[in-house]
Amino acid sequence: MGGGNCNPKDFGAAAYWDARYSSPSTGGKGGGGGGGFFDWYQSYSALRPLLRACVPASSQVLMLGCGNSLLSEDMVKDGYQNIVNIDISSVVIEQMKEKHMDFPQLTYMQLDVRDMSFFGDGSFDCIIDKGTLDAMMVSSCRLANYKSA
Repeated sequence: MGGGNCNPKDFGAAAYWDARYSSPSTGGKGGGGGGGFFDWYQSYSALRPLLRACVPASSQVLMLGCGNSLLSEDMVKDGYQNIVNIDISSVVIEQMKEKHMDFPQLTYMQLDVRDMSFFGDGSFDCIIDKGTLDAMMVSSCRLANYKSA
């Protein structure tokens, strides 16, 4: 995730992500549409063999820190039936709700993964996290680690 003038402490804050998703250059207004969506690591096509082998299409799936990734949409197009997508950013949740209003298999909720009390134990068969933990860990690192490099 390097470079730029990004302060690593911002990654754990809703305000950082709201601002990022509001910017046309990162998928916000004017950047949404077809070209504004972003997958941090792997696309569904790369993950498909592993997911298909381990996660039946009928599974209740929770997607942590969904951002504006197309992973959930691609999973639904491949037969997955129930995916709950959560993100700390209310901005991206509203964008994704609008984009996927015709996908009843997808639910979008603004939630902080540090408080999952909204869901009861055993609510999901599978939880997918492609980047949330990394973003949260960067937020808790000491800047001294970056200065020593």
